[in-house]
Amino acid sequence: MKKFSFAIHGGAGTILPSLMTAEKEATYKLGLSTALSIGTAILQNGGSSLDAVEAAVASLEDFPLFNAGKGAVFTNKGTHEMDASIMDGKTLEAGAVSGVSKIRNPIKLARIIKEKSGHVFLCGSEAEVFAKTQGVLFETDDYFYTEERYQQWQDVKHTDTYQMDHSDKLETGEKKFGTVGAVALDSYGNLAAATSTGGMTNKRFGRVGDSPMIGAGTYANNNTCAISCTGHGEYFIRAVVAYDISCLMEYKGLSLKEACEYVVKDKLVKFGGEGGLIAIDTVGNIELPFNSEGMYRAWVKNNEPMQIAIYK
Repeated sequence: MKKFSFAIHGGAGTILPSLMTAEKEATYKLGLSTALSIGTAILQNGGSSLDAVEAAVASLEDFPLFNAGKGAVFTNKGTHEMDASIMDGKTLEAGAVSGVSKIRNPIKLARIIKEKSGHVFLCGSEAEVFAKTQGVLFETDDYFYTEERYQQWQDVKHTDTYQMDHSDKLETGEKKFGTVGAVALDSYGNLAAATSTGGMTNKRFGRVGDSPMIGAGTYANNNTCAISCTGHGEYFIRAVVAYDISCLMEYKGLSLKEACEYVVKDKLVKFGGEGGLIAIDTVGNIELPFNSEGMYRAWVKNNEPMQIAIYK
């Protein structure tokens, strides 16, 4: 059995046991375990890290409790604007898309952009035009509608504020940064990372966070690590979080753990950035640091048992 490592996340934030029913917790864990199993099967059968992260993120996009794909939050206009990116650590090739509204699996479009567009980053309606030329699956607005997301939007749609991905109304105190992602090291020693999100509830003016930005929310390099971030995107962009961890490893000689701890627990905290990330290095070490109350996460290494966690 060749060695591999694999990790996924479903968002970070103020995720507390007191705010979660047993039934809902079990449902979240089901979504995580399903996605983890899909990616793990690919890796166990000798598949590539790139295929594994794409398939796992697509599974999370199809799961309505996560803020990506089917479960994407509503914008100020009552629409959905989704972002995604994917990166191959072997070649440093990447694909990214932002502001698409009817694409069932934005991560699949990001992969196609990487391989067939001749570009890295496409956005908005023109990205959807390209998607149609590639036979990407579209859905109607009804597909993306969930009652929970609709009610979240109703709470804030007449205000000038945006809202993080709350599971309940503001008074519960829950603040969840709704992003999904995956990182993998395959049996050939190749790293890959993928991230997808529906952004912020009531977002306006075409706001884009860190998820589709290579180096901010997603990065993979066979010389160092693979990273997928989840958090308050503006801070992750300003800190260039994903690439910063890779740089600390490449130029400073830090271990994956040391780099992750510094960026997430020190650098981000000092200027107010909340969230976390998942990371894998070239020998399969896995790190899942976060500075929030919780992060939906799951991971597996070689033939060891799968691990799923939500809280600190």
